[in-house]
Amino acid sequence: MGPRATIGIIAGSGPEAGIDLWAKILKRNQAAIGPGFRGDLDAPRVVVVSEPELGLSMDLATNDAAVWDAMCRSLAALAPQVDAYAIACNTLNWYAPRIAELGLSADLVSFQSVLADWIARTGTTRLALLGAGPVTEMGEWSAYRGLPDLVEVELPADKSALHHLIEDVKRLGSSDASLRPRFAELVAGLDAQVVLLACTELPLIGDIETDKTLVDVTELVAEALVARSLSAQGAGHVG
Repeated sequence: MGPRATIGIIAGSGPEAGIDLWAKILKRNQAAIGPGFRGDLDAPRVVVVSEPELGLSMDLATNDAAVWDAMCRSLAALAPQVDAYAIACNTLNWYAPRIAELGLSADLVSFQSVLADWIARTGTTRLALLGAGPVTEMGEWSAYRGLPDLVEVELPADKSALHHLIEDVKRLGSSDASLRPRFAELVAGLDAQVVLLACTELPLIGDIETDKTLVDVTELVAEALVARSLSAQGAGHVG
């Protein structure tokens, strides 16, 4: 296999989100290469910067200054080393327009862009949006505030319960036995058959019984990053 582009992950919101994205990248990479996959030598080159202070994004309106400062520090460490990267947090992708203004050499693969591509590709016309408070409020602090321009959007009836569930995934860890029943109840209360998991904590507890289609935005991002990794653009970039 020829030279490959270097991809990056900004992690830290929440504790398991970056690991989850990286694991999905590895699976997507192996599937993309197919039977000729050789193991270590065909794995993507990945640089990860994990900044715990980015977890303040759960209340983005209050913590904007601190979160943006943490984001800038993370970008300064990551961007010179990679060709393309993603931020492993739906909420933090609110900063995508502001990041674009920085003129970094590395390309941000935003959650919004991969979701828009997926909607266009699948012809989806209606979905439910599940995410943290800043996301589901659909106001100025939501990374998905433009989503209703693309598709009909259903929001959860009890946004507070969903936000607290996400906080508990961060606090208790995804293996805690109390989490999945609560998540299943929230999903069952939705009318839409397609449910968008627009928070990196939700796919961690997404192995529930449901007749609805759960769409993990992190999976879509992993697919896009692998495609970029397998491209020849900027291959071998090591800073």
